[in-house]
Amino acid sequence: MPALVLLGAQWGDEGKGKATDLLGGSVDYVVRYQGGNNAGHTVVVGDQKYALHLLPSGILSPGCTPVIGNGVVVDPSVLFSELNGLNERGVDTSKLLISGNAHIITPYNVTVDKVTERFLGKRKIGTTGRGIGPTYADKINRVGIRVQDLYDESILTQKVEAALDAKNQILTKLYNRRAIAVDQVVEELLGYADKLAPYVADTVLVLNQALEQDKVVLFEGGQGTLLDIDHGTYPFVTSSNPTAGGACTGAGVGPTKISRVIGILKAYTTRVGSGPFPTELFDEDGEALRRIGGERGVTTGRDRRCGWFDAVIARYATRVNGLTDFFLTKLDVLTGWEQIPVCVAYEIDGKRVEELPYSQTDFHHAKPVYEMLPGWSEDISKAKSFSDLPKNAQAYVKALEEMSGAPISAIGVGPGRDETIEINSFL
Repeated sequence: MPALVLLGAQWGDEGKGKATDLLGGSVDYVVRYQGGNNAGHTVVVGDQKYALHLLPSGILSPGCTPVIGNGVVVDPSVLFSELNGLNERGVDTSKLLISGNAHIITPYNVTVDKVTERFLGKRKIGTTGRGIGPTYADKINRVGIRVQDLYDESILTQKVEAALDAKNQILTKLYNRRAIAVDQVVEELLGYADKLAPYVADTVLVLNQALEQDKVVLFEGGQGTLLDIDHGTYPFVTSSNPTAGGACTGAGVGPTKISRVIGILKAYTTRVGSGPFPTELFDEDGEALRRIGGERGVTTGRDRRCGWFDAVIARYATRVNGLTDFFLTKLDVLTGWEQIPVCVAYEIDGKRVEELPYSQTDFHHAKPVYEMLPGWSEDISKAKSFSDLPKNAQAYVKALEEMSGAPISAIGVGPGRDETIEINSFL
């Protein structure tokens, strides 16, 4: 059964877009199964760079059907802005499918997200302010608006009224903001109905039929393992499940249909937003990683926090996702260091800990235990095979593979589509 899950094995921003795009020409469907426009992918094709926020990366591959699954939350204004931008650049977006069960990010979800985060002050989570969390909260509270609701004005109005009954009380009495008019929201949402209609489908049926016909389906996660609502560094996490299990619920396929789970690992570590980060650097090395790696969030525009590779996190990602392979990205960024530290364990209260601490308090106090690996100075961007890499770069990759618990099957040596060393085929 040719179903693959591709996900971030750190805190997101690992280069999933490049990996998905690399496979896009060989797969029939690429499916986003969770998150919203708080996740960004940068894909470089030739001399063209594409920044995708909500759309699956497979939309850049002719012959591939991109799918937005039921587990995704959709901001229609962002969706059409992205589609229009791609159309203007000659990209065919007509094959896109959107689940009728996907939830809509409404204007009031965005408002609530922004005012709540501002109200938290020093305790803020680091949300992108795009309404993602409040939309998932509405989904769980069963007052959410789904794509299919745009085609029944009566149901849509009732649902918006139910959601705003409580939200307007909070906005006016707690945050001193104006109440939001039901009619205004309904009118805005109905304005998207005709534009969305050509894309809306029963994607659960479509994907399961595709798998029965031996089509290759790639499930693409947003964010990363350590941002998972259940398995990440809570509460500094996203509001959905980027881990492999999320592909089943977020796309409507059974776990027995997943044949391979690929984790994307950056050759060092980054994260955006608040929360613990044991290997974070505040010195010249951290600034160099940020500058050379171009570490700025695709969606947020925020500088990413940078640190050395954390093997403890990689092992954890292998375990909770059942990873079968790794795709190691941005190895080229490390060129030029004489020695490269790798975090192999943590020190917590004077004790060495080699697995991710169960306790949030312990993780906040974790100090990295480093092993020094020899670096390299040779340009590796033209390498086409593993043997083309300098010996020290080969040793670095092998060390990371052994520490992380799954084979590294591909290595990114530059941002371009063709700047990848494929060791073992994913298909």
